[in-house]
Amino acid sequence: MGDSKEAGAECPPAGAAARGGLSLLSQGESEDPSAQGSALFLGGNEVKSRAVVKYSSAPPRTAFARLEEKTDLKLPPANWLRESAKLGPAGTTILGNSKKSKPFSSFGMAYDFIDSVGNDVDVVSDSENIKKLLKIPYSKSHVSMAVHRIGRTLLLDELDIQELFMRSSQTGDWTWLKEFYQRLIDQKWQRKKKSKEHWYQKAILSKFLYYSINGDGAAQPVPSTAEQPESSSSDQTNDSDGASWPAPFEMPSSVSEDPSASSQGSEPLEPSYIVGHVASAPKEQNLTTLFNDGENSQGLKNDFVRNILWTFEDIHMLVGSNMPIFGGGRYPAVSLRLRDNNKPINVLTGIDYWLDNLICNVPELVMCFHVNGIVQKYEMIKTEEIPNLENSNFSTKVIKDIAQNILSFLKSNCTKEGHTYWLFKASGSDIVKLYDLTTLCEETEDKYQNPFTMPVAILLYKVACNMMMKKNQNKKHYGTIRTLLLNCVKLLDKSRHPQIIASANYMLSELFQLDEPKKEESSESPLNENSDESYSEEEEEMPDSDENGSYSTSSDPSDDNKAVAIIKSVGELSVPEKYKSIHQIRVSMPSCTFPVCHDTEERCRLVLSYVLEGLKSVDSSIKKESDLPAADPNTPIPLKYEDESTRGGPEGLEKQMALFLDKMGSLQKGNYSSQSGMIPGSWQHKMKLQLILKSSKAYYVLSDAAMSLQKYGRALRYIKLALQSHDTYCCLCTNMLSEVLLFLSQYLTLCGDIQLMLAQNANNRAAHLEEFNYQTKEDQEILHSLHRESSCQGFAWATDLSTDLESQLSVSCKCYEAANEILQFSDLKSQNPEHYVQVLKRMGNIRNEMGVFYMNQAAALQSERVVSKSVSTAEQQLWKKSFSCFEKGIHNFESIDDATNAALLLCNTGRLMRICAQAHCGAGDEFKREFSPEEGLYYNKAVDYYLKALRSLGTRDIHPAVWDSVNWELSTTYFTMATLQQDYAPLSRKAQEQIEKEVSEAMMKSLKYCDVDSVSARQPLCQYRAATIHHRLASMYHSCLRNQVGDEHLRKQHRVLADLHYSKAVKLFQLLKDAPCELLRVQLERVAFAEFQMTSQNSNVGKLKTLSGALDIMVRTKHAFQLIRKELVEEFDQPKSDESPPAADSSPSLNREEVIKLLSIFESRLSFLLLQSIKLLSSTKKKTSSNTDEDGVLKTNKQIYSQLLRATANKNATLLERIDVLLHLLDQLARGGGGVQ
Repeated sequence: MGDSKEAGAECPPAGAAARGGLSLLSQGESEDPSAQGSALFLGGNEVKSRAVVKYSSAPPRTAFARLEEKTDLKLPPANWLRESAKLGPAGTTILGNSKKSKPFSSFGMAYDFIDSVGNDVDVVSDSENIKKLLKIPYSKSHVSMAVHRIGRTLLLDELDIQELFMRSSQTGDWTWLKEFYQRLIDQKWQRKKKSKEHWYQKAILSKFLYYSINGDGAAQPVPSTAEQPESSSSDQTNDSDGASWPAPFEMPSSVSEDPSASSQGSEPLEPSYIVGHVASAPKEQNLTTLFNDGENSQGLKNDFVRNILWTFEDIHMLVGSNMPIFGGGRYPAVSLRLRDNNKPINVLTGIDYWLDNLICNVPELVMCFHVNGIVQKYEMIKTEEIPNLENSNFSTKVIKDIAQNILSFLKSNCTKEGHTYWLFKASGSDIVKLYDLTTLCEETEDKYQNPFTMPVAILLYKVACNMMMKKNQNKKHYGTIRTLLLNCVKLLDKSRHPQIIASANYMLSELFQLDEPKKEESSESPLNENSDESYSEEEEEMPDSDENGSYSTSSDPSDDNKAVAIIKSVGELSVPEKYKSIHQIRVSMPSCTFPVCHDTEERCRLVLSYVLEGLKSVDSSIKKESDLPAADPNTPIPLKYEDESTRGGPEGLEKQMALFLDKMGSLQKGNYSSQSGMIPGSWQHKMKLQLILKSSKAYYVLSDAAMSLQKYGRALRYIKLALQSHDTYCCLCTNMLSEVLLFLSQYLTLCGDIQLMLAQNANNRAAHLEEFNYQTKEDQEILHSLHRESSCQGFAWATDLSTDLESQLSVSCKCYEAANEILQFSDLKSQNPEHYVQVLKRMGNIRNEMGVFYMNQAAALQSERVVSKSVSTAEQQLWKKSFSCFEKGIHNFESIDDATNAALLLCNTGRLMRICAQAHCGAGDEFKREFSPEEGLYYNKAVDYYLKALRSLGTRDIHPAVWDSVNWELSTTYFTMATLQQDYAPLSRKAQEQIEKEVSEAMMKSLKYCDVDSVSARQPLCQYRAATIHHRLASMYHSCLRNQVGDEHLRKQHRVLADLHYSKAVKLFQLLKDAPCELLRVQLERVAFAEFQMTSQNSNVGKLKTLSGALDIMVRTKHAFQLIRKELVEEFDQPKSDESPPAADSSPSLNREEVIKLLSIFESRLSFLLLQSIKLLSSTKKKTSSNTDEDGVLKTNKQIYSQLLRATANKNATLLERIDVLLHLLDQLARGGGGVQ
């Protein structure tokens, strides 16, 4: 064999003093084959073997001493059973004095190499057990082993029936197994005593090994008599008492619930429930130790000199070995054997030697032959030559087949995790049977009679812990972890092991990520792939098909019907691939999938169910109960709410907020108060904190989900439970973490959102109330656990479902304020800028809502005030509240540079100022009313706020809709001011000219902010506003012209302005389809303006020209009449087709009275203009020569005038008929010219 195989098969000790001389290698060392001296053996070029020493407590190897011939091994050497530097701290164990497997030896290894359990390793066992299994087809001796499944790994331990039944006779334990054994297997069972030959061979082997390390071939004096009992007892102990069994399932002292009960020298578990990204508490919060030296002495300690990761073909095994390895010979590592020269080596011995060397990666065997204890000779044999020795020939390929078949058989049938299986073959029998002892044990009175239950449960828990703590853990393992934990909980007695059960339930709750996106992406699919990475806890064993050479599960009478499976003949094990290959077994194993939660509520409910179980375990373990009465979990706990009247509505909230802030301050100092008497720092305290925090998160996620579904009553119930959980956490916590304070801020923010939505959806209050009052049994039980520690009333002010709108808005506002205050306590504001911005936005929004609420209340009071001439105190108080809310909201938005929302609140403040102005306009007699200074003051304030809003926005590009809205409101304010000053001119305080100037300026500013060109939904309104402004300005200048005497320049200026604004008003009104009356009125005023101008004219030519212009205006009113006629026709047709009111988007219906009034005026003015035209044309005709054009116009005008007189004389004509006549006459007038051009 080459150098690669000669590298040290055993690693040097690294800190051998640790753990009683057993030193674990670091992770890097254990996985580096070159560092561990791994080698590849090709035993007969037929099998592949690779061994990596994971750790070793053996001292550096020394060369064995070759004894001289005739050395008498019956005489003890001087160093016999004494410690020596060559032996190291492991003492006599290195020399392999005890080949007896301890009952829990595989568990000790599994605890130390937890990373290997569940996935990478197929088998964990003592090398003696492995050898015994592989020799089954060759041996007639009995086999009795306990088999446990942990994930993909099988743990094998010797189940010494002799020892068990001796114990049963003495203590009464295991009687059920003894009865079962006697009934089905060996009715005449009796303890078999070991022969003197056995003890003789054991003694000379021990002396031989001590001679070999001593190096002195001569016999030494026998130790003193005082030391002989020690050796005697050592032999006895190593064989029988050393494998002592623990009591069936008693609570070990170290699992006491009192933390002080754990003794020094105990082995801590892996870091406890604080795992991976889940950790919200310091990592030093480990579980109390579960094992101390007392348990270690019972077999839960890894007592092997070395642990080896052995890969035999495709089987990965973690094997414990105590075989002594020496230096010397041709290789740096040899195994030393003592053989009786009179007894040839048989197959069993050959297999034994070969497997030991293979497992320990030893390339050579040194055999010392003796006759009756006298050394004869030495012989050196290579490991690969052992299968070919005389009288012990065996096929390594057959051994490989046996190994694969046995493992396939066990993996196919030992399917239930946590169950103890018993692999049994009686002496001289060819039948191998597999029993499920857990199922048999459960048929007895006490299912905890199985002593393997506790070690299995702890191992399940440790493997799950280890998988949870891996940083790069893929979600595909979550199904595995969940099943490990569920099986762990299933095995344990709740009353005896509350700590492990509570921790397991907490880890189960952590598997469900509450902050996952609602849409379950492809994250679930990997869970169902790679079935070799997971396993099934519930799937029943699946018998292989006959074509795979399956084990027997038939119900043949000769078969034991209690057995899970039977190998009818050990000869089957030698048949290649008699059973499924290991690879097939791994692939076909039922996959344990992680439950797919289809929605958030289902996921949270699963989490809460685990949290509840954890809380129950913690509560049951607390011995000191307070004076709390025993509560029925099925009965809701009555909560002491104050009456609405005693609390004083929103005012009472101020006091409660002050108390809350004081409490937050005390949390920073770490005050602790618990009603149940839990000791701070105890495992109960730490675990309950974690469970309560988890429940608060789950309820928060539930509340958020209900909120998105618009189930606001349910959302408030869940956020109430979240805050109650958090309140209890605050009472128990001795050091408040910033992360937990951030959670509280988020909870209060959501609570504020819910209260706001409830306020805005008051019409569905009954349904919300019903949802709010509903409570599940699970929620009641969790609340009961919370009430053991706290009154849970810290946030009652935030979670009441009020029927008063103002109260709901106030509570919502206080929630946001509290959330903001929490962010100010520590550095959370800078650490979570996004959340801080969201809180301030919500504060600004709720203050806007409250401001609008108070503003609308003030407007309602104003509309009800009819008789009173002065503004009421109530109105003024509402103005102040509204203004204060708007002001604070503006500050909130400005502090986070939210210009758009700040502009909207400035806009609302402007609206409030306008409402204040309107309130002052009601004072005084309507007939003597004037525009008051108070109105002017508030309107100017409104203008200031609107201008501030525009400055806040900067440009229209920031937010066009808000920009347009502010412009419109500003235009409206200016227009209202101008209109009121025009209609209710303050002549008692100001001169007419000054008023006209102010009106003109206000109207022009209103026009400035009225955008008539941009196409939008508001464009028609803007056009109507602009047209109205031009109409009012034209009317004002028209009025000034009528009333003004003197300054001709000013009169001319007014005449030009009036004509300009009239023409602009007409153009704008003509663009609108729903303002025909306004268009008609403007045209009539223009005609009146022309008539007024005509009165000041002296020449007939000038008068005729003015008349012609007036008639032309009359002709242009045709468009207005057409619109009026169209609407009248539609009104007439509508009742015939549909009695329903017009659609919301249709134009307003015509004011028939106004139409009739305008129509009468139009008829009279048209009649007057035609008459004046006829008169002037007739007089002109007499004075001048005949003019054909004038004659035509005169004739046309006379005809039209005649028809108009007849039409107006007909009092029975309908409105539509009168309009039709006018349209006909206007057509004639248009064709006839209407007058001299």
